[in-house]
Amino acid sequence: MPTDRTLKTTVSVGGMSCAACVRRVENALREIPGVTDVAVNLATARATVSHTSDWSGVEMLRQVITDQGYDFLGVPDDTKEDPIGAAREREIRDLQMRFTVGIILSGIIFVGSMQHWFPFLMGIPRQPLLIVLFFLTTPVVFWVGSRFFIGALKAARQKTTDMNTLVAVGALAAWLYSSLATFFPRFFAGAEIMPHVYYDGAAFIVTLIILGRLLEARAKGKTSQAIQRLMGLKPKTARVVREGIESDIPIEGVVKGDLVIVRPGEKIPTDGVVVSGNSSVDESMLTGESMPVAKEAGTEVFAATLNRTGSFTFRATRIGAETALAQIIRLVEQAQESKAPIQRLADKVASIFVPVVFGIALATFAVWYFLVPDPVFSRALLNFISVLVIACPCALGLATPTAVMVGTGIGAENGILIKGGESLENAYRLRTVVFDKTGTLTRGEPEVTDIIPVAGIAPTEVLQAALDIEAVSEHPLARAVLERGKREGLHAAAVTGFEAVSGLGAMALRNEKMLLLGNRRFLEGEAISIRGAEAEIARLAAEGKTSVFVAEGGRVLGLLAFADQPKPSAAAAVAALKAMGLKVAMITGDNAATAKAMGRMLGIDRILAEVLPGDKAAEIKRLHEEGAVVAMVGDGINDAPALAAADIGIALGAGTDAAIEASDITLMRDDLLAVPRAIRLSFETMRTIRQNLFWAFIYNIIGIPIAAGVLYPLWGILLNPEFAAAAMAMSSVSVVSNSLRLRRRWRRILARS
Repeated sequence: MPTDRTLKTTVSVGGMSCAACVRRVENALREIPGVTDVAVNLATARATVSHTSDWSGVEMLRQVITDQGYDFLGVPDDTKEDPIGAAREREIRDLQMRFTVGIILSGIIFVGSMQHWFPFLMGIPRQPLLIVLFFLTTPVVFWVGSRFFIGALKAARQKTTDMNTLVAVGALAAWLYSSLATFFPRFFAGAEIMPHVYYDGAAFIVTLIILGRLLEARAKGKTSQAIQRLMGLKPKTARVVREGIESDIPIEGVVKGDLVIVRPGEKIPTDGVVVSGNSSVDESMLTGESMPVAKEAGTEVFAATLNRTGSFTFRATRIGAETALAQIIRLVEQAQESKAPIQRLADKVASIFVPVVFGIALATFAVWYFLVPDPVFSRALLNFISVLVIACPCALGLATPTAVMVGTGIGAENGILIKGGESLENAYRLRTVVFDKTGTLTRGEPEVTDIIPVAGIAPTEVLQAALDIEAVSEHPLARAVLERGKREGLHAAAVTGFEAVSGLGAMALRNEKMLLLGNRRFLEGEAISIRGAEAEIARLAAEGKTSVFVAEGGRVLGLLAFADQPKPSAAAAVAALKAMGLKVAMITGDNAATAKAMGRMLGIDRILAEVLPGDKAAEIKRLHEEGAVVAMVGDGINDAPALAAADIGIALGAGTDAAIEASDITLMRDDLLAVPRAIRLSFETMRTIRQNLFWAFIYNIIGIPIAAGVLYPLWGILLNPEFAAAAMAMSSVSVVSNSLRLRRRWRRILARS
């Protein structure tokens, strides 16, 4: 194995709270020998490390992550409990307890701080009351808010700062100032400053931000519900036949080649091929298609799909991580752990955000204490604290990954697998969609569309003659003739002396008369006149159909027309894409006349005809050179290079593994209407990301100046640190909630389509 081969390892990381945490973990992991790139996702709490085969190993990841002050939660394993899910449940319980204690004590502290508002407190001396408030506030700040101080110390040891630093400094400043005012009032009196206390501010800052963390943790759990639902579909047991004995065994015990029995109403335990029995299976969890699929001997079945009617036995062919469900879960996880390019903007801002906020906060204190008329220390301190606590890099870190998680989860539930954030962003910029013709826009199997007899000959005579000769042929058109004959209730008669003539047709003897089936050149070579058929040939060619003559005993009986029929959803899919403002093109190896006829039928204006399989990628690149952002939709092996060359490759799930591997979006069902749906989902997800980033940025752009006091000269408005803390806590919640709104919007879009 070459040492420079790029591999990937994903680990779970606990304790990250904001975009600055993400940046710190990424930068530290990049320093590990052999690591080539790192992507850390705040929403999924996972780090995906790209590395060479001779890198330093997972133990080095553990050491670096713990050295940075975060929790190494191991390598995700499909067979075990998700460590992130378990850690999130523990965190939610801990936050609930801390918030409950914090809000009760903060309420009491607020009442005590506002003694003049409550007549029943008027008789209590001020100094003893302040001492009580000190002892009530201290556990709120240092126990309820302990995570902020621990996080700030971890950051300080790494000579950096993060959101925890902002909260810790703000709460500590309010608590420390109030403590000094309580125990050293003479110091303030000597400086001719009224010793105000802000115990309520310190307590509420911590409590409200803990509330924000609690709501955020709950909301982030909802964004990963798609993965949880998919994983919950896995059956726990299988009914296996070994040595003629049926037994129920854990799903982990199934091996390839086992015979598995499935009864009505049961989930299929693993992937396989039916060997006996018939049934209909609900595959909606894989494809999004609600109609059950008929199953009989020789057809494939997939793990976690639901058997509806009959019983059947199948042979296990793929188990564990090889099953279609496991691959879907892996694709969705990879997508949710990826970063959209637009996230780089947020990362750059986060890298300088906290130092800039500290600078603004210190400048605010200096202005209010040294430059304004009648400066008051407590007012300067409050504005300093307000600037610190209102600044929230959490929203920046959550803006992109939460939307990507929801968007890719929606896609997975609807049979649309999106490989990652970059695919979403590229799809958002699409201008042109190119469809492969055969097998993508069309069924991929020619059909007999027209039977045109000469005068005095019945259509069934023409079809019977063709059926007799094609019954022993291996030509691709033979199957179409046999299918048409079967529908018409005809049976092939015996022929002798069959001979296939390459590129021309076939001949055989029937009742001692020579039967011929072939193209125009074939008949002309056999000196058989086709005079009078030219008009029909031209008409059929204009409709994109292939004409084949049938002759017997030296005279023409008639001709058959063949065409690869478009899929039922093809025209509607093209119309939907056009309605979205996209250009649609078709690429095919067919001749121009046939291709244009199909284009007219489907409403496609731009036709790329007579393109050899190996040249499809070059055609996509040529569209790039014209300035188009291109999606390629295909299904075959020969489409894989074009799918890879396109900005977005969209593969039909009914197609080949090579096409699916080369694509950015995979459609799990053979329904072309899923193409506009996939692109629309990308549009909606990117719209949500942009909304999230807008609100994350605008919140700070507006909030920080208000906290600094820019409105005070005009309207006398200052921002109390308690309100700043509430606003900061809700900013992250609003970003995650907006991402969750994408699910409701998508349901409305589906209802309208």
